[in-house]
Amino acid sequence: MLFRQIEDPKLAQYAYLVGCQRTGEAIVFDPERDVDQYVDLAARHGLRIVAVAETHIHADFLSGARELAERTGAHLYLSAEGGPEWQSKWAKPYAHTLLHDGTEFKVGNIAFRALHTPGHTPEHVSYLVTDLGGGASEPMGVITGDFVFVGDLGRPDLLESAAGVEGIAEPSAHALWRSASRFVKLPDHLQVWPAHGAGSACGKALGAIPQSTVGYEKANSPALKLVGDEAAFVKDILAGQPEPPPYFARMKALNRDGVPVLGALPAPPVVADAAAHAAEWERTGTVVVDTRPWAAFRDGHLPGAIHAVPGKMFPMVVGSYVKPEERIVLVCEPARAEELVRDLVRIGYDRFVAVVPPSAVAGAPRLVRSRDVSVQEASGLRGEWFVLDVRGSAEHATARLERALNVPYTRLMPRLAELPRDRKILVHCALGGRSAAATSMLERLGFEVANVSGGFEAWRKAGLPMGAPAACGAGAAVAAGAGASAGAGSGARGGCCGGSCGG
Repeated sequence: MLFRQIEDPKLAQYAYLVGCQRTGEAIVFDPERDVDQYVDLAARHGLRIVAVAETHIHADFLSGARELAERTGAHLYLSAEGGPEWQSKWAKPYAHTLLHDGTEFKVGNIAFRALHTPGHTPEHVSYLVTDLGGGASEPMGVITGDFVFVGDLGRPDLLESAAGVEGIAEPSAHALWRSASRFVKLPDHLQVWPAHGAGSACGKALGAIPQSTVGYEKANSPALKLVGDEAAFVKDILAGQPEPPPYFARMKALNRDGVPVLGALPAPPVVADAAAHAAEWERTGTVVVDTRPWAAFRDGHLPGAIHAVPGKMFPMVVGSYVKPEERIVLVCEPARAEELVRDLVRIGYDRFVAVVPPSAVAGAPRLVRSRDVSVQEASGLRGEWFVLDVRGSAEHATARLERALNVPYTRLMPRLAELPRDRKILVHCALGGRSAAATSMLERLGFEVANVSGGFEAWRKAGLPMGAPAACGAGAAVAAGAGASAGAGSGARGGCCGGSCGG
């Protein structure tokens, strides 16, 4: 058996290529949309992809299952559990098998057994893997998807907090407890192969180690240690989860109803003549996504540009601030364009107009500056300016500025009505990364804003006055004239955002 874990560090996502070297057949679990990466990897090992399986209908990236079925004719293995509303509606035209708890199938000389493991989602399945060709008669490991991570379990509230399915979080938490109770009875030696690592918004305390074992998780996972007390388990698993970006709802719907077939990866042209195209790029329906460092962006960028640095924040920023139907102009080094296009294709952005080298920005006929203020200057402006904290609600509840409105940066778009149009706004986060992106978006929408350089940590180090921590579970503070802001309670084991915020 050949086994490869394929990591997407931006989305903290793991897909798996499992192949039978004797027959040359392979299966991919939980693929992303740009499937050439899996096809090429299989070919390098002398394998052909004949099957694709999913653990569940994903919310944080677009699945490549349909793409692989189109490109390679791969047979689909999809969950039949969870009820009719949680089925993959797009699969009927393709060769497929719907799986129930205990369903077994083979690819070459490798056997797989589906386990229904609901909680994160109603239809979620995990897969026991047995290498029959290697002489094994018992499973080697289990592909756990978004059920069991290293050090954590998949959050059960995502359908409610991101997809808007009211009242499902607590019943899902009880379902997750039942699945966890079943998991701890599996043999300790089984390897655990999860779908996500640290930085994913699908849990709150995911470890950075890419795989584990059942025995190790039983001994060390804080959530699994609570399996003996259902009420305590449910309370803990629902507390302190990071705020998911609103675009997760769109991912979930597309993955259920049918991801548009991508075909070839988009390859936008490199356009160095910014002067000739700047007016076109300012038109409604086009967004400039500028990946330069904040200092360069601040000192001069194309009008209406969004600041989004490459890295884990990049898809979160674009996914939260840009509509999928909008055309995108990427300001980036041409050598990095394919990487960034892949990042965005994976969350449903296909419409690319141009790649603009950073050196070409200076040639535009009109550039816009953003405003930075030091924490000392911000302290003096607080009485006059409105203060917006774009950190996670758990961060804000632990330590905050007095009378600041807390709206996590990924949740700003649906909550713009809470921001004043008649006041200037100071925007801060922990270190300045999230607030820089939020500042650029608010500027694009016509707000008068300034980014607090160095963020809350610079404020704290300067010894400037802070507000009292929020009461446990209280969430965010009450803003001046704005009412209580929404937010989850404090208590996350892994911090506000699972390490994906970038500051």
